[in-house]
Amino acid sequence: MNLPNKLTLFRMILVPFFVAAVLVPTLPNHYLWALLLFLIASYTDHLDGKLARKYNQVTNFGKFLDPVADKILVISALVCFVQLGFAQTWCVLLIIAREFIVTSIRLVAVDGGKVIAANKWGKTKTVSQLISISVILLLQYLLELSIGSALLFQMIGDITIYIATLLTVISGVTYVQQNFALIRTAK
Repeated sequence: MNLPNKLTLFRMILVPFFVAAVLVPTLPNHYLWALLLFLIASYTDHLDGKLARKYNQVTNFGKFLDPVADKILVISALVCFVQLGFAQTWCVLLIIAREFIVTSIRLVAVDGGKVIAANKWGKTKTVSQLISISVILLLQYLLELSIGSALLFQMIGDITIYIATLLTVISGVTYVQQNFALIRTAK
């Protein structure tokens, strides 16, 4: 197994530790730990792709596992946020629905011998989600330190989630439009 694929697996291994850090309030500075784990995991997403392309180590395993690892990380964070009241359920459901729809389109495409690469909207969606999750974790850590206003921080968190949700929906609609012929002719 090459280094980029190991980094992808490492990102998946970090997810349970990240979730524990978010959800276990008895851990000192738990939001700070969650933020650090999330940033490390997010950076491995950038790094694995960069290394795979630079050293010509792109594999089918990596093409499959990398987006799965991303979705597991982001969806885990957002589900935790719903439980803690940091994100609206409808936003998270829209984000999850988009992921299922786009993944289904990609599976149909692969069955037909076609690979659908991420477009600018997909990349923008991912960045907006990562920023939103990071901002919310940072704000919660500041609240743990008694810095800032819970009401203001909730509003900022909501705005970042709404932006991420909007970009996610736009990305999903774009993927469906661009691949409608593929969807329509799928067996």
